[in-house]
Amino acid sequence: MHDWIQEFCGAVTVCDEKGIILEMNDKAARTFEKEGGTSLIGCSVLDCHPEPARTKLSELLRSQSSNIYTIEKNGIRKLVYQSPWYQGNRFAGLVEIILEIPAEMPYFVRK
Repeated sequence: MHDWIQEFCGAVTVCDEKGIILEMNDKAARTFEKEGGTSLIGCSVLDCHPEPARTKLSELLRSQSSNIYTIEKNGIRKLVYQSPWYQGNRFAGLVEIILEIPAEMPYFVRK
């Protein structure tokens, strides 16, 4: 993982094509501290999620597709962006980026 991403304000977790967690930045380690933090590296991302999220992640790995949604947890709104990454045009796994978002934010339509 590049140095700049370690201190990036969003949680970044990377897994391989089988769902094995390869990397987590500092924010991801703090976000998932109760679940094990960086000790999750080398574990299956599928084991970190209950149903129906486990099935959804399994489908994302199979179909090599994206999943984007917002959640609110403990009064904090977050954007969750799960998307494939590639190495030399070969599917290499998924990247999950979680960003905290304000309760109200501007929305622009640009031409």
